[in-house]
Amino acid sequence: MDIKGFEAGIVKTLYRQMVLIRKFEEKLMELSRVKDRLPGMQILAIGQEAVAVGIVQALEPADVLVSNHRSHGHLLAKGADPRALLAEIMGKATGVNKGKSGTLHLAVPEKRILMTSTVVGAGPPLAVGAAFAQQYRKEPLITVVFFGDGAAAEGSVHEAMNLAALWKLPVLFVCENNCWAGAQSLAQHCSLGRIADRALAYGFPGKVVDGNDVLEVYTVARESIAFCRNGGGPALIEANTYRMRGHGDYDHQHSVDRQELEDWARRSPILRLEAALATGSILDKEGLEAIQRECQERIDEALIFADQSPYPLPAEALEDVWV
Repeated sequence: MDIKGFEAGIVKTLYRQMVLIRKFEEKLMELSRVKDRLPGMQILAIGQEAVAVGIVQALEPADVLVSNHRSHGHLLAKGADPRALLAEIMGKATGVNKGKSGTLHLAVPEKRILMTSTVVGAGPPLAVGAAFAQQYRKEPLITVVFFGDGAAAEGSVHEAMNLAALWKLPVLFVCENNCWAGAQSLAQHCSLGRIADRALAYGFPGKVVDGNDVLEVYTVARESIAFCRNGGGPALIEANTYRMRGHGDYDHQHSVDRQELEDWARRSPILRLEAALATGSILDKEGLEAIQRECQERIDEALIFADQSPYPLPAEALEDVWV
């Protein structure tokens, strides 16, 4: 990883966002181990922070984001308030969706985060709809949709790519290839070595990036986003990364080789950026520690906020329900 040529401000932002996401999800992991502390299952993306941050930081604020069940990093990178996000996960009325969505069906409209879904492969068709609206309105915007390597084989994903290509829609498909789909390794469920190659079948560009190198992700994301925004149509980025935790907080990863986990732990995107920053030209050790403290304080504050927030009233159950 080479930081030469990158502005100090963007490098600091990328690092700060990755640390914030990591500390947010580590707090969720800690809380999930306490009986009755969090409702529902927590699905984490620890180890994948560089993909969320590198992609989203290349977007414009008005661009639309569609996410999946492993969404916390995407939402925080797009500017979601950690306090309201944690309150939502805890089912509180001050949450981003007033405590009605929980951790798996989040939306933050004011940040142009259209939706998340636990339905594998549900995001791409909806992202295509959002991109069609942008094209129809002649808006200089794009939609980005995140999905995993497991979802890449879903028919809905292929249909979405085909339609996006036919209509040259401004949508960026981002496959977070984290090596596992549930308890199945990539080799067990994917017939093609490179998911990005599937873009060629639909006539648009597909690129593979090192998903644990946030600077590479950011650079390629800027190029692909410019292509989509300037009328080129859709594009696909396959970001090779690793899911350091199980599919959910209940999954103790018995099917995963311990050596594999150790190898990927050494390739942590946060550690790799810290190593690149070791020269001290942008951030020295004290600067890194200051950012870590700042992010931890934000998460601590978010927990206090969420804990002190009330639960929604039963009488509000049908409010904000469209149908």
